Amino acid sequence: MEDFVKTKNGFVLNDENECMIAEITYVPYGEDKVIANHTYVDSSLRGQGIAEMLLDRLVEEMRAEGKKIVPRCSYVVAMFDRKREKYADIKAEI
Repeated sequence: MEDFVKTKNGFVLNDENECMIAEITYVPYGEDKVIANHTYVDSSLRGQGIAEMLLDRLVEEMRAEGKKIVPRCSYVVAMFDRKREKYADIKAEI
């Protein structure tokens, strides 16, 4: 189910009616960082790993761009803490 659409500052998942049902957003910070500030998954999709898929898509994009992610959204903070080895190379502080 990886039909994530890149937006200016994030990725979204739309339903069949083009309504946003999941998203992750970030704010650029300097030349080499972004602040992950928001993750949302519609209640109908919870428990399916969609939020982690969105985070992984953001991580993939930032790695490709040579940028680090500053976790500020509670979900990203929790995931960076819970799966330290998976995200250690991408995590940044400000």
